[in-house]
Amino acid sequence: MTISLQEADYEFKTADEMLEWLAEFGKTAEGGVTRLLYSKEWIKAQHALKKVMLLKGFDVRFDEVGNLFGRYKGTEKPDSVILTGSHIDTVKDGGKFDGAYGIAASLLAAHRLFKKYGPPKRTIDVVSLAEEEGSRFPLTFWGSGWITGRYSLDEAEHIKDETGISLKEAMNVAGFGAGTNKSLSKKPEAFVEIHVEQGILLEKKKKSIGIVSHIVGQRRYMVQIKGESNHAGTTPMLMRKDAMRLLAEFIVFVSSKTEALDQSLVATIGKVAVKPNMPNVIAGEVECSLDIRHHKTSVLNKLEKELKKFQQQAQKQGLAFQMHQWLNIEPVGLDKQLVQLACEQAEKQKFLYEPLVSGAGHDAQVFGEYCPTMLLFVPSQNGISHSPDEWTKPEDLEKGVKMLTELLYQLAY
Repeated sequence: MTISLQEADYEFKTADEMLEWLAEFGKTAEGGVTRLLYSKEWIKAQHALKKVMLLKGFDVRFDEVGNLFGRYKGTEKPDSVILTGSHIDTVKDGGKFDGAYGIAASLLAAHRLFKKYGPPKRTIDVVSLAEEEGSRFPLTFWGSGWITGRYSLDEAEHIKDETGISLKEAMNVAGFGAGTNKSLSKKPEAFVEIHVEQGILLEKKKKSIGIVSHIVGQRRYMVQIKGESNHAGTTPMLMRKDAMRLLAEFIVFVSSKTEALDQSLVATIGKVAVKPNMPNVIAGEVECSLDIRHHKTSVLNKLEKELKKFQQQAQKQGLAFQMHQWLNIEPVGLDKQLVQLACEQAEKQKFLYEPLVSGAGHDAQVFGEYCPTMLLFVPSQNGISHSPDEWTKPEDLEKGVKMLTELLYQLAY
């Protein structure tokens, strides 16, 4: 699809209109969106957004990895930057709101302010981040991680997708990675992200805005249990080394300990592989995933201690029980002053709001360790996300844009 200036020159008076347009880039037969990092769909979408930014009077640039910036330069403090936006990539056959709404809302909010008041006192940069989901390459937050210094180009050579194409190779094909384009000359004064909740709390509580105080830490493990395969009919119960039975005990243990430790703590065993996986053979080997999340490191540490106790007990049964941690993301507390500002503005606009802890990771998690950061949510219908059925009411999208507009006014004007 070739995008001309005429095709891209829409008023986009609402976020809903802009999201419908953006969803055409990578639209699937199921009604979802697949827009993976550096794919043809991703490239077309980023360049189409660039044209929209130009038409709305932004100064536009790409950085080294393909993050797209639209700038309204500040008149009094041009080097003081308020950064706002989200990510353009999707999961496979995902929804049209996740990530994209944050970009649409930021563009609309900044442009409404520019039309009404002219250039800001502080610079506003709207960013369409290159990647957050980790859907193509085995890493997440490539866009925000590049800006904040978490990642380097050297790492890109060794990270490959399932077809063997390296991140650096894909980046070069997309026209990036030449080693010349910086993201920002200094840390932003603030990063503001607005996102669909991807949960059901706001809808259940009939609230329009979620104001996030913390983003949970995540620890992920692969658990391996090795017993002994044997005949299902001739092996007495007391003589078995049944890996599947130990897995069942582990699932119950994890669930009960999680519920007992803290009501905000969550643990998920979501993927299981069994060998030999036959109806008449005792399972000799089981592998499963474990995902634990909470907004306090101390609570995560407590559950981890309990897991180690189970591991010690399991090994006494004559079975091998190993836990390999492959992800450890620390919890992030978002800026208290920005949280307070958001609460004040929600009250001023008479929006019903809810203080929340985000159980999902977002680019705000990366920026939250780098500069003062704010994360806002709007409701997700039925809590559905990462699906073609993902949906947020147009009126809720608009309330989010109005909220963001007022916050950017307070921060930049």
